[in-house]
Amino acid sequence: MGKKGQTRMAMWLFSEMRNSGSRPDTSVYNALITAHLHSKDKPKAFSKALGYFDKMKGTERCKPSIVTYNILLRAFAQAKNVVQVETLFKDLEESIATPDIFTFNGVMDAYGKNGMINEMETVLARMKSNQIKPDIITYNLLIDSYGRKQEFEKMEQVLKSLLRSKERPTVSTFNSMIMNYGKARLREKADLVFQKITDMGYAPNFITYECMIMMYGCCDYVSKARRIYDKMIESEKQVKVSSLNAMLNVYCVNGLLFEADKLFESACNSGIIRVDSSTYKLLYKSYMKSNMKELVQQLLVHMDRDGIVPNKRFFLDALGALGSLTWLFNH
Repeated sequence: MGKKGQTRMAMWLFSEMRNSGSRPDTSVYNALITAHLHSKDKPKAFSKALGYFDKMKGTERCKPSIVTYNILLRAFAQAKNVVQVETLFKDLEESIATPDIFTFNGVMDAYGKNGMINEMETVLARMKSNQIKPDIITYNLLIDSYGRKQEFEKMEQVLKSLLRSKERPTVSTFNSMIMNYGKARLREKADLVFQKITDMGYAPNFITYECMIMMYGCCDYVSKARRIYDKMIESEKQVKVSSLNAMLNVYCVNGLLFEADKLFESACNSGIIRVDSSTYKLLYKSYMKSNMKELVQQLLVHMDRDGIVPNKRFFLDALGALGSLTWLFNH
């Protein structure tokens, strides 16, 4: 219920459980906290979650477990609330629960995705002081976080440490590096990473090829991106819509909107790929940004044919603003 945003229903179920004579335990409160944290009203959600957390500490059969702490620590790190994260870590040290690899990975990942590198490194140091060794998830999130911030020297150093450790890199390790090198327009470095995948005996997956497509798009090598996409079409019986979206995005960011439209029409007619709302949102945003009214109208016709209703939510997701609605309804 929480994942679906049905917090009231989650609360009703909790009340029904108690009314039926069942006594909640730690796992039930963990689920209840998680349900509240899925709410869009974050201040209220955090207040409720901490309220249940305090209640758990005063109830013998519902004492917070390390899972409870992990849920809260990750949520507050994601919200960039460093003070609350520190408070929870201090509380954890005084409790009977013991931090585990999931504790530190969850907080570091949340900080890393928010670009809070210093905070991430502080948690890494804390993890090491607890004598917990990094696992492949730790290495991957560090590589991705440093890559996102274009701190490539640190990213490359983490890779070296990974290769010296008992852990083995995964394809996603290299996918992240390819994508982040691409965003920095470091094509040669990205090419070397792709070569390393095969040299180490790994098989590139469809995400690898999508990263290569986007990388070449960022580096103005549209023709190379298209060749990779065409090879994917030739080799795969059922190509994922994300691969199509990657190639369409390359055309759009390089101002090749008619090429994007031609590829879109071809994909729709081939039957190999079934486009969805993500494809329409991508194209709609690009066409609107370039004021390509004719392409927008054609796109809306396609949407109607596919049964995708361009409601208010669609436009908000596509553009992140209400201004486009005025344009649409006036033309």
